[in-house]
Amino acid sequence: MTDDTTTDDAAPGDTTARHGRRLELLVTILLAIATVATAWSSYQSARWSGVQTVNFSKANGARVTATGLSNRAGQQTQIDVTTFVAWADAYAGKDKFLADFYFRRFRPEFKPAVRAWIATRPLKNPTAPLSPFAMPQYKLGAQDRAAALLRTADAATTQAKIDNQRSDNYVLAVVLFASALFFAGISTKLDSLRARASIVGLGYLLFVGTLIWVATFPVTVAI
Repeated sequence: MTDDTTTDDAAPGDTTARHGRRLELLVTILLAIATVATAWSSYQSARWSGVQTVNFSKANGARVTATGLSNRAGQQTQIDVTTFVAWADAYAGKDKFLADFYFRRFRPEFKPAVRAWIATRPLKNPTAPLSPFAMPQYKLGAQDRAAALLRTADAATTQAKIDNQRSDNYVLAVVLFASALFFAGISTKLDSLRARASIVGLGYLLFVGTLIWVATFPVTVAI
């Protein structure tokens, strides 16, 4: 009795179908992970935009407060000048009663500078500073606080610009991930298996390159 059973190689049609199924799996994976990456990048872009807004608000608030303090410092300087002129007339005229009267009305911040200036004997010492305002002891606390707030504002503005760039980078990542999704989606419309494989490969290349780039980005989860 003759055995007619034979073992033939897989038909070309079966091989093509198998490759097609594998390609469909790769397309599905790319669609899934690129969708997640797009959503994550969109979320991070929105978060960094919020952080940027907070820092710009902080900078604006600091500048407004600094302006108010600078105005106050200017008013205090005017008061110091006015009272000093009156005191200087009494001091030069050796009217101790009137000089003491005005001295008691100096602002607490101004008195150390006046005392230091008097110690230089300005009426007899030609090299003495011209006024207490030239003394290192003359300081305006409001002006110092204003300067500190301006430095804070500058730092916050610089940080806000960095945050804005980070948000823009994530927006670009969204566009690139969406492009990978486009390649994955359009590949399903092609009849040629080779063309589909090429388009899917391009999508994966774009996705992986973008993912490596995004991995270098800082992450924020709260404002």
